[in-house]
Amino acid sequence: MWARQGKGQGEMPESGMLRGAKTLRGRKFKDPQMSAINSAQELWLGLDTGGTFTDAVLLADGSRVIASAKSLTTPWNLALGIGKAIRAVLDCLPAGAGRREITLVSVSTTLATNAVVENRFSPVCTLLIGFDDAMVERSGLQRHGGGGLVVRVQGGHGATGEESAPLDEAAVTRAVADHESRVEAFAIAANFSVRNPAHELRARKLIRALTPKPVTCAHELSSKLDAPRRALTAALNARLTPQIRHLIEALSNVLREEAIDAPLMIVRGDGSLMKAEIALEYPVETILSGPAASVVGAGFLTGLEDFIVSDMGGTTTDIAVVSGGRPVISGEGALVGAWRTMVEAVDVRTSGLGGDSEVYLDRQHRLRVGPRKAMPLSLLAHSFPAALALLRSTAELERLPPYATQIAFRNPDRAPPAHLSALERRVWDALELEPRAAAGIVRSGAGLDALRRLADAGLATLASFTPSDAMHVLDRQQGWCVEAAEYGARILATEERNARAARTAASPRQICERTYEHVVCETGRVLLAAALANDPGVHSQARGWGELGERLIEDSVAGRRFSAIVNASIGLAQPLIAIGAPVGAYYPEVARRLGAPLSIPTHAAVCNAVGAVAGVVSQAVEILVNQPTFNVFRVHDPAGSRDYADPEPALEHALRASRELALAAARRAGAADPHVESSVTERLAQVGPGTDYLAEAVARSIATGRPWAGHADARVSA
Repeated sequence: MWARQGKGQGEMPESGMLRGAKTLRGRKFKDPQMSAINSAQELWLGLDTGGTFTDAVLLADGSRVIASAKSLTTPWNLALGIGKAIRAVLDCLPAGAGRREITLVSVSTTLATNAVVENRFSPVCTLLIGFDDAMVERSGLQRHGGGGLVVRVQGGHGATGEESAPLDEAAVTRAVADHESRVEAFAIAANFSVRNPAHELRARKLIRALTPKPVTCAHELSSKLDAPRRALTAALNARLTPQIRHLIEALSNVLREEAIDAPLMIVRGDGSLMKAEIALEYPVETILSGPAASVVGAGFLTGLEDFIVSDMGGTTTDIAVVSGGRPVISGEGALVGAWRTMVEAVDVRTSGLGGDSEVYLDRQHRLRVGPRKAMPLSLLAHSFPAALALLRSTAELERLPPYATQIAFRNPDRAPPAHLSALERRVWDALELEPRAAAGIVRSGAGLDALRRLADAGLATLASFTPSDAMHVLDRQQGWCVEAAEYGARILATEERNARAARTAASPRQICERTYEHVVCETGRVLLAAALANDPGVHSQARGWGELGERLIEDSVAGRRFSAIVNASIGLAQPLIAIGAPVGAYYPEVARRLGAPLSIPTHAAVCNAVGAVAGVVSQAVEILVNQPTFNVFRVHDPAGSRDYADPEPALEHALRASRELALAAARRAGAADPHVESSVTERLAQVGPGTDYLAEAVARSIATGRPWAGHADARVSA
């Protein structure tokens, strides 16, 4: 699934702790062999835009990392962070090696994953064609944060592809007229559209005649049955379109400014690549793009084929299992947060636990970490020195104001949209470009929720105490303002003392040690859960461990002895590869408690950017053959269903169509010279003893190839 690195770039575990921010912020790596680069070598530029950092790497001839750089992600204007990272890595090029040697640019991103985890979406209208009440309920689209506006429309097809009811075209046009001004995109899902997409295609044509806004058809995202989940996937696709467009436009502008003329690829959730133009149509396929790139990058950097990889970023921790050089692919579709999609993706356990997760006290006054992300207070004071005095004055108070650890500011160059609620408008008006205490901006929990919605929309930034702050206080991460982190821990300790009516407060260092312990234990739990869920030796019915098993897991991740009499523990039998900016601060202890060999490879902090250019283009197409009536073999070809009297010509048609469509899809996605592998899976049924007949068959073809690398003028001349 990935290329292999050149000699000298294999597994190199690092000793000691990574110095998170000091090592990462603005840090550049330059290979000593860089001077050997000449104009005959191709350079590939890999990028990863995460919630906290944007990473850039250069690979020579797709085989060895020669330079890397990091920059802070700027969500309100992605071009700023992307531009800084690209310029920093280009500064490493030796004299005589220029931008023209860059023949491929590829990016992985956690933007879609983070949007789903944090329930941050753009407003959309989803049209459900031929859905009954139960189907709508099962889709989850009417739950809070589900699919936005939902409109039911008469129509749809049956299991054999026959029309169940005519499409109510007037209802489609009414939906556009009623909701177009309030949404940014449309999604369409029709019952049994994978057997006959006619109603989805017709509805899309009607919508496009009335509005230029993007339209998603569910049948184009999955060929599998399950209309409610296809509808959810289509709605998510529509809701993610603005975020991915923002990223691609920002990146394209930077590449233009830097005179880089090369194909732009995006990493899909299964680790393969697709052209940016395809990602704009199907942004939901970038869900788990970042974690998938980390899997590809981990295999590329270490040369291992059997391992568990954990990618810890600012917002999430993503864990996957790799066996025989191939990541486990989710058979049920990507699961992110509360949403089970129908997107084929690496089977990743995503936890809302990152270096920049918010640390807070819950209603029982227990210390908690995540899943919401916040700007670390140490970074806030580093970026806005005046914020330090604000934190100091708050830390010296005996009676703290509400939301004492939280500070917010208005993001520059952003204007509020017209659809803000009255409360959101009041909060926006109270925000300034300079940081202010949250207590001076909002007066209630509802106001804080409104502030968070503005932050989710990229209009504001909310800062709070985070694990990154705790690591600064404990001297396990450096680069930002330690004093601000200490004030944050002191405020949190005072909040805890007041909530519990205790006489004395914990010290700032104790708060930070507890934060560290929480992150280590939670990381261990998620690692064990991911490993057990993907272990073929563990029967699915044996995954409920009961009270004793849960205690065994808790004691193992906490580093406690299970019993004074019985020796028992649970750990990892495969090597653990830890990547991402904060891993050096936590994973040596995590691996020790789980008894796992640990590898933090060279370039671990930019592994996703490496994986972004180490992957391949891969497209799969499935064609169904079934029997709607006896001795009628129907091929459900997207170009139009066709019936045969015998199974052999039907299977030949399905196989040929799947190969042609897979090759065409791979080339459209950016493959230079794809090859195709095909298979047919048959399901037989019995009409009597010893008499079988073909009930159903699926022809599946996978076309794979390296991405096309070169320059625009070369593509035109070719």
